[in-house]
Amino acid sequence: MQVYLNGRLVAKEEATISVFDHGLLYGDGVFEGLRTYNGRVFKLEKHIDRLIDSAKAIMLNIPLSKQELMDAVVETVRANNIHDGYIRLVVTRGTGDLGLDPRKCPIPSIFIIADKITLYPAELYQNGMEIITVPTRRNIPEALNPCIKSLNYLNNIMAKIEAIHGGVHEALMLNSEGYVTECTGDNIFIVRDKILLTPPTWVGALKGITRDTVMDIAKEYKVEAKEEVLTRYDLYTADECFLTGTAAEIIPVIKIDSRIIGTGKPGDITLKIMQRFKELTQTEGVEVYK
Repeated sequence: MQVYLNGRLVAKEEATISVFDHGLLYGDGVFEGLRTYNGRVFKLEKHIDRLIDSAKAIMLNIPLSKQELMDAVVETVRANNIHDGYIRLVVTRGTGDLGLDPRKCPIPSIFIIADKITLYPAELYQNGMEIITVPTRRNIPEALNPCIKSLNYLNNIMAKIEAIHGGVHEALMLNSEGYVTECTGDNIFIVRDKILLTPPTWVGALKGITRDTVMDIAKEYKVEAKEEVLTRYDLYTADECFLTGTAAEIIPVIKIDSRIIGTGKPGDITLKIMQRFKELTQTEGVEVYK
């Protein structure tokens, strides 16, 4: 495996950063997870735009231009001969001292990993998955806005641990007011009366790129799609439910907190969106092997 590290491709074993890097010491940095399908990087420009926005929000100056970042992603995928896989692009504050001061980190670290990923068992995509609400609440946007894809994921990891101990693969996270935000790494949608609903970002949800793609697909099929503040009651009484994310793609949810959702099987709108998403990923994106 070849890893992009600060301007060059190196062997996996040589892809190391300093223990004084503030990305490691304090989670001070940003990242993007991307997918490549059929030799194309899906939604590459949108991912890079979001990375740049995240970096701007934390006053982290990325030493590469937008085009250079895009080229580096494509180069890394090509070097690893990956046609269908997952890409992790990370920018850290860089090496500094043991204090918090970001001014002590003059040069950011950039690395890109292109590999395979399997987030959930294949049968869950066919049959649907169960999730539970966990005690850990989503970070409030005023403290750490979830729209910033930062390296500080402890909030999500704590919720994931609670899901694992609850015997399920994924956790539903509420905000401090008890409204639905998202899961540990995925946005959440419900279908109610043939209307597609998802929580607005201001409640504590990431503006997911797969989330936005699903909203666009809904328009294609003349399905009304909108953001709406949701409670657990809304989820329990929904006709359909599914999760979206770059790594997760689109996965149906058929049980929440022991409540059966809809018929207990992936719904018609969910299946239609899943099929259309699959078609898009096979034909859209920046070509790696020209």
